[in-house]
Amino acid sequence: MTVHRVETADGLFLHAESHGDGIPILFSCAFSTTHENWRGQVEPLVQAGARVILWDYRGHGLSDAPHDPGLYEMDRVVDDLGRVLDACAAERPAVLAGLSFGGLASLHFAARQPSRVCGLVLVAAGPGFKNPEAAAKWQANTDRTASFIETRGFEAFVSGKAGPTCIGNDPDKPAARAAARAIVAQDPIAVGLFARNVAGPAPSVIAELKQIDAPALVLVGEKDPGYRQAAEVMAAKLPDATLEWVEGGGHILNIDAAEHFDRRVARFLADLA
Repeated sequence: MTVHRVETADGLFLHAESHGDGIPILFSCAFSTTHENWRGQVEPLVQAGARVILWDYRGHGLSDAPHDPGLYEMDRVVDDLGRVLDACAAERPAVLAGLSFGGLASLHFAARQPSRVCGLVLVAAGPGFKNPEAAAKWQANTDRTASFIETRGFEAFVSGKAGPTCIGNDPDKPAARAAARAIVAQDPIAVGLFARNVAGPAPSVIAELKQIDAPALVLVGEKDPGYRQAAEVMAAKLPDATLEWVEGGGHILNIDAAEHFDRRVARFLADLA
């Protein structure tokens, strides 16, 4: 493992890790979670011949967590993703794998810099909301989540109703427990700012999907019905997409159905190679 401290355009430092060699695959997390959510994917995918890259958004995990609201913008996060690729992917086109918000961030990057993306793995993700009313509802829900984290803290967040959306449906799994420990250790103020200023108002990329021609694997757990329609939209509009429903999987699909997830992603990488 190589640990990287990646400097952003505005002088922050991001935590990133690279493991193995081969085709680079960069895993981007769901909002409020950390790189530890992807720890279980490192060994099987390195064995499959990939270079596995994990990272934390600004305000998350082991990355810098400023309390300045002006430092939290979607454009900055997309630029951060590119700088992590600069540091960890050895100038090679990479597969971008993202869960929930991580999928949206990956799509934003792919739309802006398509030559740097050779594939997409979109897990329980969506392309954002084109309808203003739906976008406003999403922003309101995100603001409520931020308020809960700021006032009640991450221990209450992870152990409450939000648990399945950040550590999976079985909190006793070792991977879920490890993910929970890393989430609880975060700064709630910084994550709240990310929610209100990045995740909540993130622009839609629906109009850009038809221009993203990298092969895409779209995965949704059968126990995550809220993302079914979003997955169908992405699969219909992306030029080269495969949509699959995963039996037994919830929102945190890579923990809920880890073996299936790892096998399917390894096969996708092999097909690209």
